[in-house]
Amino acid sequence: MSWSAKQYVAFEDERTRPARDLLAAIPMTEVRSAVDIGCGPGNSTELLVERFTGATVRGLDSSADMIEAARKRLPQVQFDIADIDTWRDSGPFDVIFANAVLQWVPDHASLLPALVDKLAPGGSLAVQMPDNLGEPSHRLMREVAAAGPWAQKLAGAAGQRTEMADASGYYSILKACCTRVDVWRTTYHHPLAGGASGVVEWFKGSGLRPFLDPLDEAERAHYLKQYLAAIEQAYPALADGSVLLPFPRLFLVATR
Repeated sequence: MSWSAKQYVAFEDERTRPARDLLAAIPMTEVRSAVDIGCGPGNSTELLVERFTGATVRGLDSSADMIEAARKRLPQVQFDIADIDTWRDSGPFDVIFANAVLQWVPDHASLLPALVDKLAPGGSLAVQMPDNLGEPSHRLMREVAAAGPWAQKLAGAAGQRTEMADASGYYSILKACCTRVDVWRTTYHHPLAGGASGVVEWFKGSGLRPFLDPLDEAERAHYLKQYLAAIEQAYPALADGSVLLPFPRLFLVATR
């Protein structure tokens, strides 16, 4: 699956807000080493650098385009191309930060304890994941994919997102290997200019990637036209022409 740093940062303020909220919940104040896994274009890594002054901060991402953007943004930080599920660095880290990335990585029941194992004693794993597979935005992605001439090409698109556990499920997974676990869910309501087209542009940088990448240019344009028409019905424009996009996210902060 390909990622575009330019498309992703089109809504940088909105995408960075959950990272700020996640960072604020980390209890540690004396941090010597922190790593941002799935760092994207470095917007979340920049928060770690600002919060933990003096710490060694690193970032990793599977996308070369994202890593290139991150290196330009923060030339003093080490960024590496790596897949989270095959990442072998044993640390130990005081903070492992995973903002809006683990929803793309499978087997959370094994992954989360493995990440905790990379923490120093007293270290924190901080995770934020979109919890929106049941929202109209994502249901309509699947419906348009299944109903169009591209149905066979997109048969596996929905499966690229990991089915998430509920809050109690994640609490149980992490409590078995951590001294403290904090879990909460927040729904942000993002005002997007441009009405339904703003919603489409938002998800072109994230959730739509698995549905668009397998298509050729003409198919992609046709898919987006149908998706936009469906989004217009699901998210009516407000009086000023904007749309208020509800976006639920699940947060986890676990201390070893």
